[in-house]
Parts: sequence; structure tokens; C-alpha cells
Amino acid sequence: MNNYERDNVQFERKEQETESPKKGKYKTVKLLVGSLACGVLLGAGFSGTQYISQKITQQKEEKNVELVDENKKIEGATTTVENEGSISLVVENVMPSIVAIDTVINQDVETFWGETYSQASEGSGSGIIIGENKNELLIVTNNHVIAGDDVKVSVTFYDDKKAEATVKGADATSDLAVIAIDKNSLSEDTKGRIKIATLGDSNNTKVGEVAIAIGNALGSGQSVTVGYISAKDREVMMEDSSMTLLQTDAAINPGNSGGALLNSLGEVIGINSVKYASEEVEGMGYAIPISDAIPIINELMNREQLAVSEQGYLGVVGQNVTEENGSIYNMPEGIYVANVTKGSPADKAGMHVGNIIVRINDKKIATLEALQDTLTYTRKGTVVTITVMELEDGEYVEKNLEVTLGSKSELNSSNNGQSSKNIRE
Repeated sequence: MNNYERDNVQFERKEQETESPKKGKYKTVKLLVGSLACGVLLGAGFSGTQYISQKITQQKEEKNVELVDENKKIEGATTTVENEGSISLVVENVMPSIVAIDTVINQDVETFWGETYSQASEGSGSGIIIGENKNELLIVTNNHVIAGDDVKVSVTFYDDKKAEATVKGADATSDLAVIAIDKNSLSEDTKGRIKIATLGDSNNTKVGEVAIAIGNALGSGQSVTVGYISAKDREVMMEDSSMTLLQTDAAINPGNSGGALLNSLGEVIGINSVKYASEEVEGMGYAIPISDAIPIINELMNREQLAVSEQGYLGVVGQNVTEENGSIYNMPEGIYVANVTKGSPADKAGMHVGNIIVRINDKKIATLEALQDTLTYTRKGTVVTITVMELEDGEYVEKNLEVTLGSKSELNSSNNGQSSKNIRE
């Protein structure tokens, strides 16, 4: 593997952008996963998206980051942009809020003779400083930039100073991750130079507006490309789902993943991603809209690692319904509920066989993996809103269920009458 970012070699999905024709009520996309995968989601913890209050009147716990008002911006994000108008001045103002990210992962490699050895794989990407709490500086990037077991992450700031980072939270479905740096590891000079990014509103972005991409292109350091917003709400296919992204003709190259897509005011309107690039198409880059990303970032910033005894429990057996399979059977994308454990939190909330889980607390849930990942960080006793699609008179209608998650201990006490195979899956 070369020294450029992993998404150039390992993680980049090289797919040509195509429009997915509607079939019935739902779209079809080309996926690598073609069959339904079964699994029991009986135990896991879950962290719901942090909702934004209209006014903050008191400090939260030190481990949490305050979130500001109805604009749904991140705590610490600036609300004004200096030196508006000139692209060079906008870049000069924003550059201190962009970082380069380098990663190292040790992978087991098998030789021709069947022997295995450990080999370090290096990658690079970009990140945006989006907040801080008393002890940590918080940076958002793409999940695929930092994905991997026992990954080592380091960050290089605008002044070329480096610092070690830890993964605070990651979400593969949205391709977002938040990494944290201990502020005590930073010099006062570096603290004085860095800035927290200004977050814009991608919903108000218009096609034809100027777009500025900043990031660690080709792993060679920060660089800038300029273009226009060429499309909004562009549905881009990926291996297990699809995403709705901003499209721009500003060049987004390997290393830019996790960097900022800015408007002419220097506000972050998107998070660049090379993962959705295609060699067959020229002049099309993609970014995750910041307005869609903010609720997920808020949740990732405040994730809490829970002991198994503290993790929540739902109590269903599920199967993935992909967009491809859904188009064949005229079913919405999500998780088909194949079985509900009697007396479980799901059962008490009114969930039943045939429901299709599509969201938790307004967060899209498309796969069992995404559901399990979301549930992993929720504490038992947490009340969550689970949105399901229910078949009525031949059509699926949306219903919201208020579910109080149980505890892992309920798993053992509710096993009577169920096969051990179901419980283990």
C-alpha cells in the first residue's frame, strides 16, 4: 500500500454515477450485498442523537460538548467569517481549522506459502476542527479514513505541529467519525493558532454557487481547489446502501477525504469524500451535506463507552432489506423484523413481525450493522423513538414507537422457549 490515504487503494468505491430509476415507491441501487442477512439484536447499547436546545443555561458535564441553538451548530463554531469575498482571504481564514490526518494499521498478510506476518499499512486524509470541551479538541472526518482495528491516528495542524488522536465515535453508514486530541498535549502556540470551523447550512446552498475544497490532497499537505456546486441531493450508490450528497466540480483527490467544502463566505457546507469518486467520470466530486451531518456529529462527539451490563437491549430478530431487494418485493429499505421476543422492550412498545425498522431518533437505519452500531452506545433505560414501516391495505405506512430499552440481563431471563441459535445470532 502506498503512503496516500486508504480510500485511494483500499476503501475507495469506484462506481460510475447513475440515476436510479424508481420502481414503485422505492429506488434500486447496485449493491454488493444481495441476500438477506439474519441476526439477533438482543443486546447492545445505544446513544441517541443529541437534540439542540433553544438556549443553553448551564454547563454540561466536562466530558460533553455544549451544542448551540436552533441552527444546530457545534459548540465553539464561529458565527462570523472574517475577510469575506476574496477566495484567497477566505482560505487564509479557514485553513487553521483544517488538519491533515495520518493513520497506521497493522494487517496480517498471508504469503504464497501460507505463512502470515504483520505489515503496517499507512493512510492519510483530512479533518475539520468542529468543537472542543474542557479536555479535548474535536475533529470530524470520514469514517473510512480512520476505519480499522487498532488504528493509530495522528494529526498535523496548520502550523505543522503534530499530535496523537483517539477515535471518539464513528458511524460507517454515514461515513462520519469524530476524533479527539488531548488539549494538554498541545503547546500554547498551537492552541493560539488553530480555529474552530464555521458551519453553514447546506440546505440553503444553490446550484452554481462557488465551492472551495480544502484538504490534504495526495497526502502532500493542505491544498485548495475551486469550482461550483454542480448538483444537490445527488443519490450516489455504494456497496450496501446509498447516500444523498452534494456534487461539485471542485477537484477532490485522494487525501481530501474528511476535508471541508466551503461556500464563498468560508462556511463549511460539506465534508469531502473520495470514497464516492469514479475513474469513469471526470469533474464530479462529492461531499456529505453538513446539515445532514450535524446531528450525527453531535451524537458521535458525546458517545460513551458502556460496560456490557449497562448496554441496552431491544429484543428482535432482523433481516436486511436492501434497496435492490426492496424494489423486487416492493418493500422499503431497512430491517425486516422476523421475530419479536415476548416481553421484550420491542414487544412492549408494539413492534411486531413484518415491521421494517428504518430510523432511530431521526437517524436512518438501513442495515443490521448500522442498528447494532447505533445501539452499542445506548444505556439501558433510555427511551428512543424507533420509526417502522408497517404494511396496511397493501401499502407501507410510517409509525413511530417509543421504546424503553431494557438491559442485557433481560436477555437471559427471556430466553425460555427460544432456540439457542436465535439467541446467539
